[in-house]
Amino acid sequence: MAYVKWAFIIIFWGTVAVILQYSLPQHDVVRIVNTYEERQDLNDWTRIFWSEPEDQSASLSNRDVQFIQAVRANGKPIVYRNEDTGWGWPFYFKFDTANLYTEANDAISDKNNPDWVVVTHYGWRNEFMSIFPNAVFIKPVEGPDVQIIPWFNIVFLTVFAAIVWALWVRWRRFRQARIDPMLESMEDGIYAAGDAIDERRSRFRRWLDSWKSK
Repeated sequence: MAYVKWAFIIIFWGTVAVILQYSLPQHDVVRIVNTYEERQDLNDWTRIFWSEPEDQSASLSNRDVQFIQAVRANGKPIVYRNEDTGWGWPFYFKFDTANLYTEANDAISDKNNPDWVVVTHYGWRNEFMSIFPNAVFIKPVEGPDVQIIPWFNIVFLTVFAAIVWALWVRWRRFRQARIDPMLESMEDGIYAAGDAIDERRSRFRRWLDSWKSK
């Protein structure tokens, strides 16, 4: 039973960690090199990694998606998609895809005269499944060595941990005050019933033994 409990706990908190890692904002210092628009096939098993538009295109199997190509300071490429999130999850309430596309085009530069920007995004990049992080904000910075402190993530995770701790403490107190006494009472009743049954069996055996002696 203990193994099942710990397996459930590990699976539950592992799922929570994956969801948070996907949804919370991340920051990349990059140099934008190109933007383009391409029609993407939305497979059923990868559709969850694309934004859900609030119009008739939500039911289509493919649609045009804007992309932003960039290069990190270490020379590694990264490609972002540029889609509105609307009112859906994750709750970035992004409605300015066209403006962000314009900002990305305005920030294009080459390696000889680079302009560095911070791209705030959420999601993952996976070449095998054609998954792209979704760019949310673009902000110019002085250079590739700028340090970005994820204040939102720090505050959010701190508040989240405090809420989880408060709920756990209240659940523990409730269990100790209400559930544990009830279980102990039921357990005592079961033991008492067992003792009564054993006593009756003992009496019955003594009665049988009294007849054998006759």
